[in-house]
Amino acid sequence: MPETSPAPDSYSFLGPAGTFTEAALAQVPEAAGKTWRAVSNVGEALADVVAGRSVAAMIAIENSVDGGVTATQDALANVPNLRIIGEYLVPVSFDLVARHGTTLAEVHTVNAHPVAYAQCRAWLEKAVPGHGHIPASSNVAAAAALLENGHADAAIAPPGIVKHHDLAVLATNIGDNPNAVTRFVLVASTSELPAPTGADKTSLLVELPEDHSGALLEMLEQFATRGVNLSLIQSRPIGDELGRYRFVIDADGHILDERMADALLGLRRFSPNVTFLGSYPRADKRTIEFTDRYDDGIFIEARDWLRGIIGQEPA
Repeated sequence: MPETSPAPDSYSFLGPAGTFTEAALAQVPEAAGKTWRAVSNVGEALADVVAGRSVAAMIAIENSVDGGVTATQDALANVPNLRIIGEYLVPVSFDLVARHGTTLAEVHTVNAHPVAYAQCRAWLEKAVPGHGHIPASSNVAAAAALLENGHADAAIAPPGIVKHHDLAVLATNIGDNPNAVTRFVLVASTSELPAPTGADKTSLLVELPEDHSGALLEMLEQFATRGVNLSLIQSRPIGDELGRYRFVIDADGHILDERMADALLGLRRFSPNVTFLGSYPRADKRTIEFTDRYDDGIFIEARDWLRGIIGQEPA
């Protein structure tokens, strides 16, 4: 029989069931009651969107402890025509689980997603000194692997994992930072923009035009001179040659805000390659603050003033 295609209103997320990504998707009202398609990695999630198998994909993009999720940043840089249409925050905590009968003293190898492992490493070094780490594609997959093979003695998993797999909890809340939060974004193939809310974020990928002293400062000045604050800036290698980087940027505001639009125009004149990833409401709903001289009306008045000088009617 031919393989049945997913429903056209399905949503992709990093599975299997029980992951933090699924918890993020549960925050999307439009996804309620729709088909949720569990995938193995970010690339597969984005491929679903590009191919039309899913209307959107939920992917992790940043963690408050470990920083940007590089696999997501690189995937967004290499898959064209995608837009971030929303962001969601999920508090993160971890348990250490093992097969029934295993004690903490018997744990020598731990299976875990690399990001989760980094967030629990201090605890592990104290509780399981000299342990080895086996990377997993997800926290739930790490736990499931304990029942499928004997390569690891324990796994880092999200709370509640024992509801899905017959495992024992050896320790709870093993994360090194009790306030850890992971930021997720919903990605779709669309040209439509969410309406400005006054509490928005704009995500970009920017390459420097050339490697010279002050080039990064020149890029940052495009934002600073328009009063646009940056909440994230991270470099990633482009990969075509050593020493070439792109910058992953989150800027406070919406592309339809005059100050942001003007900053992007300046940025486009400056850089040979600017990728607009989207303007969307902030998950924390924090209103963007800026001084009066960067109000929309100031930019509009300045353009009208210039039109008057060159003999054109103000807009």
